Amino acid sequence: MSNTKNHVYNLMMQAVKENKSLWQIKKYYQDEDGNCDECTALWKKMAEQKEQNVAELERLIAEHLNG
Repeated sequence: MSNTKNHVYNLMMQAVKENKSLWQIKKYYQDEDGNCDECTALWKKMAEQKEQNVAELERLIAEHLNG
C-alpha cells in the first residue's frame, strides 16, 4: 500500500513542478525572449507542452484519489 501512496505523491509532486515551471515561462521567460522569433516559438511550445502535462497529471491524480 505504501507504494501506491508514493505513486500518487510522485504524481502530485510532478504536477507542482510542472505548474511552477509553466508559471516561470509565462511570467518571465516569454517576456524576456530578446525579441527572438525562434526563442518565442520555443517558449510557446514549451508552455503548451507543460499545460498538457499538468492536465494529464491532474486527471491521473483525480482518478487515483477518487477511484
